[in-house]
Parts: sequence; C-alpha cells; structure tokens
Amino acid sequence: MDFQLTDDQRALRAGVREMLRRRFGREALRAAAAPGDAAAPGLAAGDAEPALDRGLWRELGAAGFFSLRLPESEGGAELGLPEAVLVFEEAGRVLLPGPLVATHLAAGEVPGAASGETVVTEVSRGLVPWLNAADVVRRDEAAEGGVVRVAGAVPVRSVDPTTPLHRVPEATGPGTSPVGPLLTAAEQLGSAARTCEMAVQYAKEREQFGQPIGAFQAVKHLCAQMLVRAEVARGAVYAAAVTGDVREIAAAALLADEAAVDNARDCLQVYGGMGFTWEADVHLHLKRAWLRAELGWSAGEAEEMLAAAL
Repeated sequence: MDFQLTDDQRALRAGVREMLRRRFGREALRAAAAPGDAAAPGLAAGDAEPALDRGLWRELGAAGFFSLRLPESEGGAELGLPEAVLVFEEAGRVLLPGPLVATHLAAGEVPGAASGETVVTEVSRGLVPWLNAADVVRRDEAAEGGVVRVAGAVPVRSVDPTTPLHRVPEATGPGTSPVGPLLTAAEQLGSAARTCEMAVQYAKEREQFGQPIGAFQAVKHLCAQMLVRAEVARGAVYAAAVTGDVREIAAAALLADEAAVDNARDCLQVYGGMGFTWEADVHLHLKRAWLRAELGWSAGEAEEMLAAAL
C-alpha cells in the first residue's frame, strides 16, 4: 500500500503554501500579534484587539479553503479529509489567525461561509474566539444588523495575542464532530514542523565558542527529539484523515498537541534568551499551541475515548 502523497495533493499543498507566503508573511503575523503598540505585547481585556483581515478571508474562500470538501454542485472541490488536513497544516505553519476550523465546518450550512464572505466562530468551553469579527456564532447565535451579540460575553485577555477571546456564562464543550479536532490537530502539526525547522536553522547560524551551536550534542538531541515528535504526529494525523475513525482522531489530537507544545518549548531552548524576546516568533507558536489545546478536545477527553475503545 502506498502512503505517499499524490501529485495532486503535493500541488495543493504547494499552492496553499505559496498563497500564504504571499499574503501572510512575517510582517502580517507581527501586525496581528500587536495591533496597537508593538512595544506592548499582549492585550488587556477591553483594549484594542487584533482585526481580522476580511480581504485575506475572502481570498481564502476564493481559493477553496472553506469549500474544499463541499460537492462540486455546491461550488466545492469535492475533496476529502486528507486534502483538508494538508491545507490546515499549512495554515498552522504560518499561524494564520481567525476561526478557520469553525468557518470551514459551517461552509455547507451557513450562507457565505464557503466563499469567505461570512466569518463563523463557535463557543467552546465557555470561550468564543474572534467574537467581534464574526458574523455568526454557532450554538449561540443572535445577530442584529450584522453585529453578533452573545448574552453576557466578556472580553478576556488571551494567552495568544493573535487570538482575541470572550468568555460567556455557559461552559459549552467542544463540538461533537470529530472533523474539527482533526483539523485543529493538523494546525498543531504544522506548527510543530515549523518550530522544528526554526530550531534547526537557528542552530546552524548561531555560533558559540567559535562554532555553530548545532555542533553541540545537547542541541542535536533537542532537534532530533523535535523531528521525531513532528513525524510521529504527522503519521497519526494523516492516518486519521484517511480512516476518519474517532479513536484515531483522538490519538492524533493527543500526539499533535504534544508535538506543538513541546516542540515550541524545545525551540525556545535552542534559541536561548533570544527566544523569549518579543522580536522572536517562537513564543507565538507556543501560545497558539496552548490555546488550540485548550479549546479543542482536552488530553483527558481524548485519553478517555481511547480507553473506552480498549
């Protein structure tokens, strides 16, 4: 059995990577991370929050990001979960902001979601990401005059400066569909792979005692561990995309969360003091990985699913 990507899948991945490179490079990420004063990282509740780039959102819609799995009769590409996973992995690599998974899942149900004209978010564990930017809030909807209103929503400071959050009184859990956790795992995988690449590149360039720090055994071990985590998670995520089995998706979510969080931490270790500064991008990967892991299936929930299957 051949588990390699097809030529069409490779072309899809390359096309999405090029589009994101062109439209959401490092400058755009930094602008999203500090919409107000770049010297003041993080936003207190009630302060200015990141603005969603609606132009980019519509470009994503035109490129089929949200309609990828819809039938051709509904304007989609009629592709499957494996292709969606590849697309969301690329989004995770660049830390593309916005309620991507929620809008993708709503593409066949909410008018305008597939084209990127409508931004859809959802309530998860009592938190709503991108509430002010959303046109529709799933499972707690109330829109008047194009403005979404959720009763009792209070802005809270997010650990991830690129993702604004509101808290609502009802502690709604993550959605029941396993597709959402799988696509979130794909984003985590993309972040894990990217931080591994960043660590290796920095280890080649940064010199200490007259040689690149990558020549030191301790740094080699860190980079090797990062690669192993990312590739193990990749195998699990890709396999779950092929089978669609909820147990395999649970395992993929566990491995992808671990890879994203631990790889970002090890990347910080390789960077040393530089990694903790606001100028570096490493901490943004760690903060987004923490947030994704919190809003999706928890480790305990995924473990319970696997335990029940055993």
